[in-house]
Amino acid sequence: MPDSQAVFFWLLAALVIGSALAVVLLKNIVHSALYLFLTFVGVAGLYILLHAEFLAAVQLLIYAGAIAVLIVFAVMLVRRGDIRLSNLYSIHFLPALVVSLVLFALVAVAVGRQLWLGYLAPPPEEPLVSLARNFLGEYVIAFEVAAILLLSAIVGAVLIVRGRRRSAP
Repeated sequence: MPDSQAVFFWLLAALVIGSALAVVLLKNIVHSALYLFLTFVGVAGLYILLHAEFLAAVQLLIYAGAIAVLIVFAVMLVRRGDIRLSNLYSIHFLPALVVSLVLFALVAVAVGRQLWLGYLAPPPEEPLVSLARNFLGEYVIAFEVAAILLLSAIVGAVLIVRGRRRSAP
């Protein structure tokens, strides 16, 4: 019987790859955004398998909120009568496919040639304590500047959308 952790890994990997493909291939922008959310949930599951529960929680909290905002902005900014035609294919589909396949082949060769050694050390007992000490100690200024930068980006995006709605016929 296979190891349950390996089974969960392959299930989550299939979920992430399948939903990422759906993000790119679907024409409905709302469906693409929902599959993007599913991709991020799968990545959070992979973080849990790696015993990085904090990263999994951050992945869910940050990206779940980002996807909700993305859906709202996508619906507000895309001005099409039929939402199913909102994510049209580009004329550069074939060159992009070729470049993507070449890059995938290069990454597959690089991963295949790498000697993978297992990490045998146990996970740290209190990973959040050292993270909190760094965020609220040595890197507190950078942490606060990043928060202000993100807040100003959100306010700017809202102002842009409000200005567009007023100037629209």
